[in-house]
Amino acid sequence: MKIRREILEHIVAQARKDAPIEACGYLLGEEGSITTALPMTNADGREDHFTFDPKEQFEAYKKAREWGVRIIGAYHSHPATPARPSAEDIRLAFDPEILYVIVSLAGNERTIKAFWIREGKAQEEPLVIEDREE
Repeated sequence: MKIRREILEHIVAQARKDAPIEACGYLLGEEGSITTALPMTNADGREDHFTFDPKEQFEAYKKAREWGVRIIGAYHSHPATPARPSAEDIRLAFDPEILYVIVSLAGNERTIKAFWIREGKAQEEPLVIEDREE
């Protein structure tokens, strides 16, 4: 999956700003390419779980339609744990067609990984970082 560096930096900045609670949002784009990150409010406000605000979630789908793209992923942060899906992340991954991106801030490092989660199993998807828009 392709993603521009500036989008990753935006996601990491949100994760740092929202810490210690989990940051979250949607990733919009086209097949094989993430073009936009839409930050969302973590309605739970917790360090170990996130839930999208329903009103913002509806607005995200409207924006995707208006912009002629689709929601191709969701992201969230793990402020103190590794960038891999937790058992709860896997249990709550209801859409097998979207990519799940996790940003870890554990140990003052940032790690970003992406996963397809299907039938209770997580498979890592490489992120191809682009430095400029093509």
